[in-house]
Amino acid sequence: MAIISSKQPTPEKSAAAGMDALADALVEVGEVQAELPLNTTAQAPKKGRRSVKAKDDDTIDSSSEKAAEKISTELLKGDRAVEETQKQEEKIRPQTIQEYVGQKDLKDVLDIAIRAAKARGECLDHLLLYGPPGLGKTTMSLILAGEMGVNCKISSAPSLERPRDIVGLLMNLQEGDVLFIDEIHRLPRVTEEILYPAMEDFRIEITIGKGQTARTRSLPLPKFTMVGATTRVGALSSPLRDRFGLIQRLRFYELDELTQIVLRTSSLLETPIDHAGAEEIARRARGTPRIANRLLKRVRDYAQVKESGSINQTIASEALELFNVDPCGLDWTDRRMLSVMIERFNGGPVGLETMAASTGEDAQTIEEVYEPYLMQIGYLARTPRGRVATAAAWKHLGFDMPSNQLTLLG
Repeated sequence: MAIISSKQPTPEKSAAAGMDALADALVEVGEVQAELPLNTTAQAPKKGRRSVKAKDDDTIDSSSEKAAEKISTELLKGDRAVEETQKQEEKIRPQTIQEYVGQKDLKDVLDIAIRAAKARGECLDHLLLYGPPGLGKTTMSLILAGEMGVNCKISSAPSLERPRDIVGLLMNLQEGDVLFIDEIHRLPRVTEEILYPAMEDFRIEITIGKGQTARTRSLPLPKFTMVGATTRVGALSSPLRDRFGLIQRLRFYELDELTQIVLRTSSLLETPIDHAGAEEIARRARGTPRIANRLLKRVRDYAQVKESGSINQTIASEALELFNVDPCGLDWTDRRMLSVMIERFNGGPVGLETMAASTGEDAQTIEEVYEPYLMQIGYLARTPRGRVATAAAWKHLGFDMPSNQLTLLG
């Protein structure tokens, strides 16, 4: 466990904590120095040379420390391209609830919660957002922090493998901060149990020592707001799910909402586009803003290379056909799955493993990635006997549906 975090702020223990932190820092510097190439002036002394001048030792130590500091600084800087991408994504994200397009019911609920919390001078209650990926769960957490005037710490469940990871994250929170954990259903069991008292009583329990000498310390935490995001709300344990005061679902977006999102993003990216072109992109975005923004960037690249000027419906359609995205948002794999079912199995029913073998796709990928959208738009049906292509799928792909197939769907 995180023993450093469990020390009380007495002079003796504070000094011990400072010594431990200093020792850790020295170990890290030593590891960096061990990876450095040997300096020509720092090579082993030749035979017959029994000592080195103290001045040379100081020079060697100073140059090694500077080199280690330089390497550490470069490692912390990261790639500039990644920073530019993050800045662009932050630019696209809406900053207030008024700028957030769609999810009207969710916005009304959160607007009331924010106003009530501000009036009482309290932090927001814990919030759980669930729904398909790409609908704006992370964006909503950032908006909540902005509306409350606090910081937002973002993390993901897979990165919180060890108990000390979540303890360090909680101890660094300030009063009223928003802690966003993505894919919260993937939290390890031990980490999840640490969150129970943190969410309910704003404290964490730290165990010090082992065996008969073990003892538990309770450390207070500043009051904070936990925002959890998940695509599988059923995978959350009941104790964790019940500790959220607000549980809200994000739905897919309508065509007019996605059109507004495309127009807003194009203005931020300084990409000229008319309403018809934005609607053409929104129609193929599967009801998901993330996909709409991604398709807009691909259409922008096409228009720039072809020197087509402003994006209209014709240019958007040509670009998306080039990227194998049809007017219903189906890509090449979606159409291949439906075509295989119709051409080889007369529309079904056909088993999942048979479909996987026929298309060369993994069975889990078909079930979790491709089938949900096909079922959502009514092109695929799951029956006790297997998967069946619906009449809408036959019509979309240009096939005539036989009369005997209608009895399977009825």
